[in-house]
Amino acid sequence: MKKQIKVVGAVIRNNQNQILCALRSADMSLPNLWEFPGGKIEKNEQPEDALIREIDEELGCKINVGELIEEVVHEYPEIIVELLTYEAKIISGKLVAKEHATLEWVELSNLQKLEWAPADVPTVEKLIK
Repeated sequence: MKKQIKVVGAVIRNNQNQILCALRSADMSLPNLWEFPGGKIEKNEQPEDALIREIDEELGCKINVGELIEEVVHEYPEIIVELLTYEAKIISGKLVAKEHATLEWVELSNLQKLEWAPADVPTVEKLIK
């Protein structure tokens, strides 16, 4: 039986309605694919709390978590990922790519031009509709 993990991702918008996209670094699984920043939900942790913690750890920012956008179950060859993506707003801090290769603000209309991690694709598709 494959290992299954629950993860969260943040769809963070700036004042120009651009969305923060994070490029996975060469030493991460699925290297050089784009994703919404976030990470694993710890045992007994609420998804929203996990997202606040992960964004603080990965990007050095405090966020407010908004509405759930999408819930995706994606089966990779070695693992099953359940991804919950939420709207989020930065309330303090300065963005720093602590784990990712780079961070970019991308126009909604340009999201599909990036090569996304498969679990993030349904969220991208929902955002551009």
